[in-house]
Amino acid sequence: MHPHELHLKAYLRGSFPAVRDVEDVVQESYLRIWKTRATQPIRSARAFLFTIARRLALDAIRRNRTSLIDSVGDMSQLHVLHDRPDTAEAVDMQEKIRLLADAVENLPSRCRDVVVLRKIKGIPQKEVAAMLGLSDKTVESQFTRGMKRCEVYLRERRVFGMFTDESR
Repeated sequence: MHPHELHLKAYLRGSFPAVRDVEDVVQESYLRIWKTRATQPIRSARAFLFTIARRLALDAIRRNRTSLIDSVGDMSQLHVLHDRPDTAEAVDMQEKIRLLADAVENLPSRCRDVVVLRKIKGIPQKEVAAMLGLSDKTVESQFTRGMKRCEVYLRERRVFGMFTDESR
């Protein structure tokens, strides 16, 4: 069998370029010839070897066509459509958001209004002052107090980094 190996590989590469691993087809062909020879005589080893290899190559091509999964050599080349967090991360984030909502809800009313308008709705300080009939200085002061209270509330519940780059 081995004297035919180079010719067999050349035949498979030329006739079946879609076969990804010619070496596997050759090895599987040897195995099948060995099993067949154990049960019956083989008249022409070369012809039988090439027939088996051809059938295995065709089977491999069919499998690759019907396969729903394509192999990828370099995972970094994949284009990810959704970069969603896993279930644990999603639940953790929901819990943090719920705690943040609780923190904001526990603020004094004026302070809460300023924090919601500035931080959550993203309205500039001057506009918040005009909307609430407050001075710029009061809005700035209420915003600073509210943010500090929210941070303390969250830290007490072991939540870090919601407003800054802090981590623990």
